Amino acid sequence: MNQPLAYVHPGAKIAKNVVIEPFTTIHNNVVIGEGTWIGSNVTIMEGARIGKNCSIFPGAVISATPQDKKFNDEDTITEIGDNTTIRECVTINRGTADRMKTKIGNNCWIMAYCHIAHDCIVGDNCIFSNNSTLAGHINVGDYVVLAGMAAVQQFCSIGNHAFVTGGSLVRKDVPPFVKAAREPLSYVGINSIGLRRRGFSTEKIREVQNIYRILYQKNYNNSQAVAIIEAEMEATPERDEVLEFIKNSQRGIMKGYFSN
Repeated sequence: MNQPLAYVHPGAKIAKNVVIEPFTTIHNNVVIGEGTWIGSNVTIMEGARIGKNCSIFPGAVISATPQDKKFNDEDTITEIGDNTTIRECVTINRGTADRMKTKIGNNCWIMAYCHIAHDCIVGDNCIFSNNSTLAGHINVGDYVVLAGMAAVQQFCSIGNHAFVTGGSLVRKDVPPFVKAAREPLSYVGINSIGLRRRGFSTEKIREVQNIYRILYQKNYNNSQAVAIIEAEMEATPERDEVLEFIKNSQRGIMKGYFSN
């Protein structure tokens, strides 16, 4: 849609049926896919790659340069997948030389005032509630829910299907399938409600519970727990996903609620 009160740089590549509302600014080197709606007073800066059927609400700033003093004007991008909604005043910064991009997956819902910093990689079907904040270089899996005002420290990872409660400070890695709460952030059970909603069977949910009982409720250290899980539990995709996450954790995983 040709909107005379919006500014679209001639070098931007906009699909024919994109709607751009008044007073929006779209810079050079931007690509926007079919069916996307861009609300008023949105700023989309160089390096944005926005998918199909997205909705971007007023005040959002997409692909601004990183808030990183090491950034040296590298040619980096911000990728946003299809069917993703970005609400009012969200800020998403483009990548640095570390990963060369910041990426948001498909079917995500990023609520008002969230900030996603440079070099974050966010999976599909994630929900970030109002004022959630990701520092730089963070990995977030699929189907992750961050409740309001959760703040995640740089270089952390959050596994698939994890739920982080409101106001949480995430300083350690959050394994897949769990609920994280309290201060300091701790394991408080598995995300059984979310797993049921996504079609996990009762047997599969029980299997995940048994994995985390060994890890968090039997007073083993992480190495002991991993060895027991590998030796005693049948190999399944869920078991292997948890073990792989723990083995690859760079910051160490969050504590259990029985830990001192």
